[in-house]
Amino acid sequence: MQAPHDVHWNLVKRILRYLRGTIHHGIRISATASTELKVYSDADWARCLDTRRSTLGYCVFLRNSLVSWSSKRQTMVSRSNAEAEYRAVANAAAECCWLRNLLRELHVRIDKATVIYCDNVSAVYLSENPVHHRRTKHVELDIPTQHQFADIMTKGLPTTLFNEFRDSLCIRTTDASAEGGCQRPIPPHTIDR
Repeated sequence: MQAPHDVHWNLVKRILRYLRGTIHHGIRISATASTELKVYSDADWARCLDTRRSTLGYCVFLRNSLVSWSSKRQTMVSRSNAEAEYRAVANAAAECCWLRNLLRELHVRIDKATVIYCDNVSAVYLSENPVHHRRTKHVELDIPTQHQFADIMTKGLPTTLFNEFRDSLCIRTTDASAEGGCQRPIPPHTIDR
């Protein structure tokens, strides 16, 4: 950011407007007996015009509650969309391994394999290759783009789709705010059971 332009300033203002408009939103966690982990992973290949690096994102759900998420710029430039998507899936898989180990240490039993949803056609071909199958069988590839919640982490979306995806990530409006406008935690009696 040595030489910011008007486009950069407009993006900063957009972020600030979004933050101001969503100050009363928070993540709702639902109690459940299920320990099913599912992940939505996405990459936005070379979207940054300055560095040509891709943005990677994932959302991890424990049953229907969002428990982990990430959106970050790749440290290196990907040569293809397939490479960017594969790196995003690899990051999501590493997070899932960490979460599964954490749950195991907390004596939470996980009976099912974690499914990672990715919407990249090239990854479909990669997963169908028996040579690579052992390393990629955890990737579920037949997810329509309109159900790829991780797009919210990597792309600028139309308002309607953004709001729909935001709601799918368990983010709800709260009516509780602390002094100074900061959000207070949701009281335990309001958590869905």
